Amino acid sequence: MKTSKPNIVAANKKAFAALVAACRGLPFKQHDIAHQLDQRARYDLAFDKEFPFHISLFHFKSGQFTPTWNWHERLELTLALDGPLQMGMGDTTVEMDPGDLVIVDNLKLHNVQDFPGLKARVIVMSFMPEFVYAPGAPSCDYAFLLPFYAKREGHPHVLRSHEEAAGPIYLAMVELLSHYFHSKEQSHWQSGCKASFLQILYHLTRRFQASEVMRAEFVQHRQLAERLARLFEFVRVNYAEKITVEQATQLVHMSQAQFMKVFKKVSGMTFVAHVTRVRINNALRLLRETDMTIAEIAAKTGFSDQSYFDRRFRQAFGKSPREWRRQITKSGRPVEEDDAD
Repeated sequence: MKTSKPNIVAANKKAFAALVAACRGLPFKQHDIAHQLDQRARYDLAFDKEFPFHISLFHFKSGQFTPTWNWHERLELTLALDGPLQMGMGDTTVEMDPGDLVIVDNLKLHNVQDFPGLKARVIVMSFMPEFVYAPGAPSCDYAFLLPFYAKREGHPHVLRSHEEAAGPIYLAMVELLSHYFHSKEQSHWQSGCKASFLQILYHLTRRFQASEVMRAEFVQHRQLAERLARLFEFVRVNYAEKITVEQATQLVHMSQAQFMKVFKKVSGMTFVAHVTRVRINNALRLLRETDMTIAEIAAKTGFSDQSYFDRRFRQAFGKSPREWRRQITKSGRPVEEDDAD
């Protein structure tokens, strides 16, 4: 018999309360990943080769986190413990409330977006695909990965707190956090983590069923990404120079029409938007690490003039480069325990 919606909502609230309680006393840290980003905006996270799984507990507060767009090969789930929260992925912005969970589009540039009053704790579960499915494993295990690969462009997979799968996922996360943070002195804690995490993936797989998207489509997507790898590297090295769509098409040996379609599919944004974000990422670094003037930074990162740089920066972060620099200079302190309550 199907559970009624009021009962689902009540059960979810109870399960979410249990998750919030399980997070009390856990080490939520100020989000500061600048030192883990390379020049391509790739976010590096070291894994144990025998256990390629990691949980990060972050506290986001306006003006006190790393807003840089980043990408990575690992797969990732992000749950908002508080809210609201806004996540940008490609050209899409996901609005999140407490208890909402998003399947991150890992190969697309993504970030948490700043806004006045932002104050939220976030649980990030990261893993390599081989943690769940590897060559030689039963084919049914591949189903656990489908929610990450079977997505329509512009429609990120977001599980809302009122949905039926949310409650069981919260309870599985309670077990997962217990294994991960409290049981490392016990034998088989990693097995406990994996068992709890597979429960989470099972409920996500049922929620985001996509039987029409098979492994071949994922392989094709990876091949397209590899074909563009030379271009991504070219932009990383030459972002300060003038870069045209014509240059890009010559590098990847595609027609302009094919290139525009493939690039948007792989990166989630147009080529011009990608180049702009690479430039802004580098401008953020210079604003944070140097005393160069705004005009000097604009010129050094490939913007035609300071006015254009200001407009694009404000469009991305809601404040001017000068205001952003002033804010991080004033508020570069660690998050206190009281802040996370």
